[in-house]
Amino acid sequence: MQNKGLIKLFALLFGLVSIYQLSYTFITSKVEKEAQVFAASRISESEADHISKRETLAASYLDSIGGNSVFGYTNYNEAKKKELNKGLDLKGGINVTLQISVKDILKGLANNTKNPVFNKALADADALSKDSDDTYVELFFEAFDKIKGETKLASPDIFANKALSEEVNFQMADDAVKPVIRKKIDESIVSAFEVLRERIDGFGVTQPNIQREGNSGRILVELPGARDIARAQSLLSSTAQLEFWETYKQGNPSFNNFLISANEKLKTIVDIKKPEPEVIESEIDSLLSDVAADSLDLASQVNPLYDLLIPANPGTNAMFRAAIKDTAQLGAYLRMPEIRRLLPADIQFTKFVWERPTSEEVEVIDLYALKSNRDATPRISGDVVSDARDDFDQFNKPAVSMTMNTKGAKLWEKLTGDAYSNQTGIAIVLDNKVYTAPGVSTGPITGGRSEITGNFTINETKDISNVLRAGKLPASAEIIQSEIVGPSLGQEAIDSGFMSFLIAMAIVLLWMIAYYGKAGAFADIALLLNILLIFGVLTSLNAVLTLPGIAGIVLTIGMSVDANVLIFERIKEELAKGKGKSQAVSDGFGNALSSILDANITTGLTAIILFVFGSGPIKGFATTLLIGILTSLFTAIFITRLLVDWYLSGKGRTLDFSTGATKNLFKNISINFLGKRKIAYVISAILVGVGLFSLFFGAGLQQGVDFVGGRSYQVRFEQQVNPSEIASELNAVFGSGTNVKTYGESNQIKITTPYKVDIEGIEVDTEIQEKLFTALQKYLPDGISQQDFNVGSNEASIGILQSVKVGPTIADDIKNNAFLAILGSLAVVFLYILIRFRKWQFSLGAVVAVFHDVLIVLGIFSLLGKIMPFNMEIDQAFIAAILTVIGYSLNDTVVVFDRIREIIAERGWNKGENVNSAINSTLGRTLNTSLTTLVVLLAIFIFGGESLRGFMFAMIIGVIVGTYSSVFIATPVMFDTLKKKILSGKADTIIKDSKEKE
Repeated sequence: MQNKGLIKLFALLFGLVSIYQLSYTFITSKVEKEAQVFAASRISESEADHISKRETLAASYLDSIGGNSVFGYTNYNEAKKKELNKGLDLKGGINVTLQISVKDILKGLANNTKNPVFNKALADADALSKDSDDTYVELFFEAFDKIKGETKLASPDIFANKALSEEVNFQMADDAVKPVIRKKIDESIVSAFEVLRERIDGFGVTQPNIQREGNSGRILVELPGARDIARAQSLLSSTAQLEFWETYKQGNPSFNNFLISANEKLKTIVDIKKPEPEVIESEIDSLLSDVAADSLDLASQVNPLYDLLIPANPGTNAMFRAAIKDTAQLGAYLRMPEIRRLLPADIQFTKFVWERPTSEEVEVIDLYALKSNRDATPRISGDVVSDARDDFDQFNKPAVSMTMNTKGAKLWEKLTGDAYSNQTGIAIVLDNKVYTAPGVSTGPITGGRSEITGNFTINETKDISNVLRAGKLPASAEIIQSEIVGPSLGQEAIDSGFMSFLIAMAIVLLWMIAYYGKAGAFADIALLLNILLIFGVLTSLNAVLTLPGIAGIVLTIGMSVDANVLIFERIKEELAKGKGKSQAVSDGFGNALSSILDANITTGLTAIILFVFGSGPIKGFATTLLIGILTSLFTAIFITRLLVDWYLSGKGRTLDFSTGATKNLFKNISINFLGKRKIAYVISAILVGVGLFSLFFGAGLQQGVDFVGGRSYQVRFEQQVNPSEIASELNAVFGSGTNVKTYGESNQIKITTPYKVDIEGIEVDTEIQEKLFTALQKYLPDGISQQDFNVGSNEASIGILQSVKVGPTIADDIKNNAFLAILGSLAVVFLYILIRFRKWQFSLGAVVAVFHDVLIVLGIFSLLGKIMPFNMEIDQAFIAAILTVIGYSLNDTVVVFDRIREIIAERGWNKGENVNSAINSTLGRTLNTSLTTLVVLLAIFIFGGESLRGFMFAMIIGVIVGTYSSVFIATPVMFDTLKKKILSGKADTIIKDSKEKE
């Protein structure tokens, strides 16, 4: 081997850099454990809310020592930025895909036009978007072109408005306007991306991840370690639409007249039954009883409005009050066109807005009547705010201080002057909720400084000031996909993932020594270096380690052994020919190189496709697999060679590449594989046929929420529960279609429901969690609260451990991407093998074998999907398993094909006899690698955690079937399609030409 010194230097430097990179992870882990110990020593478990108190104290401790030197070359703050990133499934937190509303952006660009053609095109684009992969703006253009008639995009009341006057004029044709609009939309999405980035930076989560997904208007946000999930969701989806309005005065007679008219009108258009009298027990009942006592004439009959409204507290600027449970109904009444028409002329444009509830315990909130206009625009918008910061008011309560620009200061002076003169209030509205509505007691306020007060927590004032500084989103952002993992489940994933990792590695290390003796020990050293390099590269690239990523590393352990097995088996063959040790080693490494490269390239190609089409944890799996392939090639080819050469260079040293038990294993085997191909065809046809029958006429596949949309919840209880019993109860709550099954242990279930899957918004998520809590409360420990039950709320392992939501639109996209990934993988591999072996028969054999493997795996999942005691849903992880199976099957097939090509080039086909010789010569490698990989997969299957079991089961079946198909399907199909040429002697030339061209 040439340049041994350079390789040694490179390996040393590569190893040292990896250790250096990983040292930061070691430092942060050490310091954080010290912080946890410190917090635990100061706060007893007997204290109320001790977990959050400990977290706060630990965070303060880390802040205080963050700049202190550690080991003389770094500190905690610096190390935290460079540590190995842990994914959501290992750390807990929230992962969401936000859809920026392009529809909102278009409406904003058109200045909220009332043009009927424009608005009809928007409505048509909404309908088209449900069944199309095209972007919303293209669907809008398509819809507009169909109905536009004489209307142009450059009409004065569409895009040729004042705001776009510099880029769009009246004379422009539609085709000239479209690029401008596309550019503006792209700018708005970039703006939304930057706004979200600013907000996330102020949220306080370490190692957040935010990515824009192409031109789709989707933004992926991952916040590992986020504990306050509700706060994170609100931060991400709120538009931060800050507005300042003048309120109407309490007791305005026009509103009294309106209420009487509206109440009478509602009696004729709504069907309301008089509720039974209730025992007065709460604040709401007390308030309603006061209203009833003062209005006996109204209480004796059904009054749709008066039965729900409560008089506002005197001295406030609210118009009425109501129970929170009634706000949705009241809002619906007040939005009815028939009711809006009853507003007197002096208040006809009134905007009704509810107060923001200050806590979960609040039962009654205020309703404000705001002075508005025909266009419903506020007196002042949030775009005049130049700065905002969290502060404390005169009573030392958390507040938000704002500074306005020059324009805002003038408007603020005018608004405060009007409010002072009219003795009204100024409502400060953020995202359509009134935060505060103070009066003005000292005349107009100059300077543009103002303050938002209310019953805030410090975190709330931080978030409000954060979003105001970052600015408002240019359009609404809906959460169309989310995954929330509780901290306890994340810790369990770490424990199970590393347990499987250690067990798999120990088995492989021992097996290599047991099979190859001292040579196996050298392979083990290379393997350990390989693991170090994988983690070092992951840290250097700021890649995220996920549970599937750990599975990818463990699989790499099994597959990286393959290269050493190929090399050692070839060296044994060279030794059997009577060559000296050094020559045998040199020839063995040289002859094995072609097979090693072919096998790893085919696996690498499938990993690249998986990386391109996958998302989230699946991308993590592909990343570690790709890194593992590269590092294992380096360590197997170069490091093992260095160690073997070093050992053989010593005097009197021998290296047999086997042990007493394995010396003659697989030696002199002569199985007529081709002669048995017809039996194999029949067996495969039966297996594939049964699978296809089950897929199309039997149980079929259980599609997960990734593919059909919906919400799923992993819930754990203290005691064993009956999933059938819970399913019947939840179907009564959510309607039919809710599925409940045991997930791992008997005290753990997975609930999947399509309930309101097509409705976006945090409100729906909250509603479902509340209904789940109510329905499951009797199975939970006494005293557990809704907050304790919700995912991510605390460290407890009871309640919702994980939740996943996938909207129907993104579910279709995931399904399409999965289909494209599989087809793309097959196409790429077909082309690679065609280029490599110069004959389509080899490509056909490989692709037929892969199709055979995939169909059998799908068939087994269809047949056993409802029988197996673990999750066998078809989701993104399953697609990752299928693609890995494709890569592994091709790995095996290419090694066999490579040996066939080599032997045929030397000896000819000999009517197919030499094909059998080639298969027999690779049998030791095939079985050794397959068994090693299977043992590794079984270790992950048993110890790797429930979420990986279906994934691993698919790969275990795939490895078994892939090993079989490379010998009994791929090679026979290749042989049968070349049979005429083989028998005529023409095929020999093909193989020889192929070898000469390399």
